[in-house]
Amino acid sequence: MASSVNKVILVGNLGKDPEQRTTSNGRAVTSFSIATSEKWTDQSGQTQEKTNWHNIVVWGKQAESCARYLAKGRRVYVEGKIENRSYEDKEGVTRYVTDIVARDVIFLDSRGGESSESFERPAQQNTPSTRPAPSKNQQPQRDENWNPPPPSFEPDDDIPF
Repeated sequence: MASSVNKVILVGNLGKDPEQRTTSNGRAVTSFSIATSEKWTDQSGQTQEKTNWHNIVVWGKQAESCARYLAKGRRVYVEGKIENRSYEDKEGVTRYVTDIVARDVIFLDSRGGESSESFERPAQQNTPSTRPAPSKNQQPQRDENWNPPPPSFEPDDDIPF
């Protein structure tokens, strides 16, 4: 029996173009936000909609692919884990942020008539049955001195879909 599980699966649309950076040890990291929406009918029969925004962080070769091929409005499948962090803003106030650290990002729509498959790893690597199980203590390699910038999502931004 597993002692705990930290797994997130999201399907949504990018709220803005991805931002790619490189850590001091040369490792690529890309961040972007995606919107997920749900609709329901309330007791009075009115359709309601709620949109949630999620900060996504991607590392390594996959980060490079995301920066190269993704753009505002693109639809993606993200699988990863939740990480919480804090930072101090310009006024010295401690802010708390929740990120989704992506393990897999799959581009769900085509760009310029090309299939999204051409941008991804071979299909057999994206299927759970052929993906090697991570070891118990496996962690993504990171530059421990690097902290991602605070999220820059502005609530007045256009909805990406």
